[in-house]
Amino acid sequence: MPRINKKGSIEKPKNLGKSVKKLFRYIKSYLPLVIISLILIIASTVFRLVGPNQLSKITDIISASLPEIDAVTGTLISLGASFEMAEIFKIAIVLIILYVLGFVCTYIANVLMGTTCHNMSRNLRADISRKINRVPLKFLDRTPYGDVLSCVTNDVDTVGQTLHQSVSNLVSAIVLFLGSLIMMFVTNWLMALAAIGSTLLGFVLMFFIIRKSQKYFVWQQQRLAELDGVVEEVYSGQSIVKTYNALGETTEKFEKINHKLYTAAWKSQFISGIMQPIMGFIGNFGYVVVCILGAVLTMNGKISFGVIVSFMIYIRYFTNPLSQIAQAMTSIQTAAAAAERVFNFVEEEELADESHKNVELPEKIKGNVDISHIKFGYDKEREIIHDFSVKIKAGQKVAIVGPTGAGKTTIVNLLMRFYEANSGDISIDGVSIYDMKSSQLRDIFSMVLQDTWLFEGTIRENLVYNKEGITDEDLDRVCMACGLDHFIKTLSNGYDTILSDETNVSVGQKQLLTIARAMLQNTPMLILDEATSNVDTRTEELIQSAMDKLTHGRTSFVIAHRLSTIKNADIILVLKDGDVIESGNHKELIKQNGFYAELYNSQFSLAGCDQID
Repeated sequence: MPRINKKGSIEKPKNLGKSVKKLFRYIKSYLPLVIISLILIIASTVFRLVGPNQLSKITDIISASLPEIDAVTGTLISLGASFEMAEIFKIAIVLIILYVLGFVCTYIANVLMGTTCHNMSRNLRADISRKINRVPLKFLDRTPYGDVLSCVTNDVDTVGQTLHQSVSNLVSAIVLFLGSLIMMFVTNWLMALAAIGSTLLGFVLMFFIIRKSQKYFVWQQQRLAELDGVVEEVYSGQSIVKTYNALGETTEKFEKINHKLYTAAWKSQFISGIMQPIMGFIGNFGYVVVCILGAVLTMNGKISFGVIVSFMIYIRYFTNPLSQIAQAMTSIQTAAAAAERVFNFVEEEELADESHKNVELPEKIKGNVDISHIKFGYDKEREIIHDFSVKIKAGQKVAIVGPTGAGKTTIVNLLMRFYEANSGDISIDGVSIYDMKSSQLRDIFSMVLQDTWLFEGTIRENLVYNKEGITDEDLDRVCMACGLDHFIKTLSNGYDTILSDETNVSVGQKQLLTIARAMLQNTPMLILDEATSNVDTRTEELIQSAMDKLTHGRTSFVIAHRLSTIKNADIILVLKDGDVIESGNHKELIKQNGFYAELYNSQFSLAGCDQID
């Protein structure tokens, strides 16, 4: 993707031409439609090119029938030829047929090209959607959500619209330009040279402007992605922004990026917008040259008056494509910058292929977990988990505690294979998790995270997410265990109530819904990442009781900051700086009077209590 370097200037895409080639390779399945469309566009343009030649014939017939008068004396020289209306009528019929055929070809070409581009945009979005499921979590961690959203929406739309409009216009303009050039030389080579000479300046200006405007279009796409990221962050965290009275700061940040986007857009459009008036001037200048030279040649009897008429049209056909080519090339640059962003995402490194992995867990999973000599770092230079080992028996409730940054969530990420360990092994019931497919591994886990995740849909759909065979009785049982039954009864449509921005659901109720979802999954292993952090004390006690029932007989991993919630854990692993420095149950660790006792003591001290269990 385009980036800003340390000096603040824009880094151009490595190869715009390469992005364009990738784009055309991407639509190779639609290549027959594209070829047919381009052939029809060429045919339509050819029909337009034949028209001026026919108009020249009509002009010559009409001028031949006019009386010839001496310009000096004003005396009649000749009466002129007889007016051949039948011949004019035939030529007019030919012109009508040519223009109708041109209209039909253009219409069909636009339909075919539009179909191709819309299908390509649909497939690109689908590929991005599938890609998100295949990229490692580390990619999503380092990539702003707004950047991905901009890729799916703005960049894909830019590519699709440019292909639909600019490619057709570019082909039409090139054919019109070359065709008018050929027709001018066929008609009169001297006037053709004069027309080319008068418009040569247009070529120089066109390439100069394209070269100057390219970086601004790249900059525009980059700033647009930045703006999307800021909007997504501010809108999703609106409550935090207001709580900290940061409206001024966020508004200033938005205005700064918005101004940069405006500057980039203004410069790109200003420079490319100069093309139209310049090309208009060049075209009008060409008219003057053609008229003066044509008049001289006509007076000398070298050409007929009809040649001047046809050249008046050809000079417009010759100069207009310069502007169209410039605009199409500018649009293609924008599309190439957008395509580079899209294809860079689509070509991101994916999770390792697991099709060859045939090792499966036993049909009845006990839940014995053996973590052996695990080492891991999010960056290769900085290792945060150092030689971590622990053996967990089936059905045990394991609590993972420690200060912020100790590696608690990292252990869960490694256990679920969201990240791959640098070395070491993790096995479940004697089977290494690296020998089985990640989808099979995650089927045996349920997770409740500190950050709730609910999608817009009914409560029922959220609770039974990706699970079949759930009855209303199952829902009632789980919701009662989680303390959700009263909340469900207060809703007009019960489980069929749609969760949306208009539904008044508190943060604690959202947390309860995610806990109920995990209970419904009924998996043999659980991961609870501070699952009760967003509920009040009374609700916490209710959920704690429900969790005790849920974790009974299941191997459970509980990440906890409130140490009072994990006193009944079978094993408490105390992490510090990536190492397990203490392990045991609550009473054993308190007796050791070590780091865990210090953490536990500090929480009670903050609560105004001095007694330790």
